Amino acid sequence: MRVALSLIMLILISISFSANAQLQPWADYEISDSVWSVTTVRVDPNMDDDYLEGLRDTWVAANKVAKSLGQIVDYAIYRSETPQSGDFNLFLVVEFENSAALEPNKETYDAFMKEWGEQRQERSREIVKDYPSMRSITGEYRVRKIDIK
Repeated sequence: MRVALSLIMLILISISFSANAQLQPWADYEISDSVWSVTTVRVDPNMDDDYLEGLRDTWVAANKVAKSLGQIVDYAIYRSETPQSGDFNLFLVVEFENSAALEPNKETYDAFMKEWGEQRQERSREIVKDYPSMRSITGEYRVRKIDIK
């Protein structure tokens, strides 16, 4: 009985210490204004280069336009060095200045479409038709950077 009571007391004390040790936003860490859109993709075996070629002409090209217009901060593609492990092996990442940059906006859309053009839009439609045979999208995330003080 004494051992059980001692164990219960120890558990209660450790819970109270962990409750007091919780970090507080802005006091103990900063949350970025920037928002990253992260798409995780599982590219099928032997399709990496074909898929990257398609991304170059669609996703990368579109992000170059958006960045030149100031609609995004940056973009990147990351590939796992161990491509056969886990649920995904490719990350498509776009950084936005803040949450407002993600909101629908007719002016932003019109500016992008004017720069993107009909010819590229048609070419992109043709390229993306092959994507389902090369990959599966496994996740879509919106994340913010945390800086611990």
